[in-house]
Amino acid sequence: MSLATFSTCEISDALIKLGSPHGGYMPDINLISTLPADTTVCGPAYTVQMVLASDETAPKLSAHFVDTATRHPLSLYLLLLVYIKNAVWGGLMTAGAQARAAVGVVISGRCRDLAEHANLKFPVFSRGHSTLGQSPFTRPSAIDVPVTIGAGADFPAVTVNPGDWIVGDRDGVVCVPRDLRDKVVELAGKGRQIDELCMADIQQGKGVQASFKEHRGKNKL
Repeated sequence: MSLATFSTCEISDALIKLGSPHGGYMPDINLISTLPADTTVCGPAYTVQMVLASDETAPKLSAHFVDTATRHPLSLYLLLLVYIKNAVWGGLMTAGAQARAAVGVVISGRCRDLAEHANLKFPVFSRGHSTLGQSPFTRPSAIDVPVTIGAGADFPAVTVNPGDWIVGDRDGVVCVPRDLRDKVVELAGKGRQIDELCMADIQQGKGVQASFKEHRGKNKL
């Protein structure tokens, strides 16, 4: 099986078993409402760090970050800039990303042009949407750099390195470190088998607690 075979919930469960404090989960980043609920995405991260346009100390890119993704076929754009009111991704960027064989975009921020993404059938996951574009509010500053996605003091931040695997579906978005991918696939497969046994028992009237005790015991994985 491949990583794309599993749901984000199954992947998070596997990462928790491997000691991840957050299960790879990036809170509050969800599939935009104009796309079918069964939309999924899985690919290596091509990271983009966004900054406020007023930040004169941050580096500036010499080319548009969508165009430079040509060296990352089948990648997934990951844009980082939270707590802003403007969008950092729109329909024209989706068209450019598709032309470069990208599989989707995950935005720790806002997008716009929702109908265009739906018409192009391009997976977009974001924290929300806006009518405002990038200018004059924000700009890209760096690509292929580690980015950290925080969710407040009550939940551990997730650091995504270029090439880490990003998986998104109707439940949310998770990050799988490159060096854990095979272990996650193995554990997620075992977890699915156990959950299938639990589901069969529960549907036949067995108690949830009894089913969990039988199939999810500490020595079952």
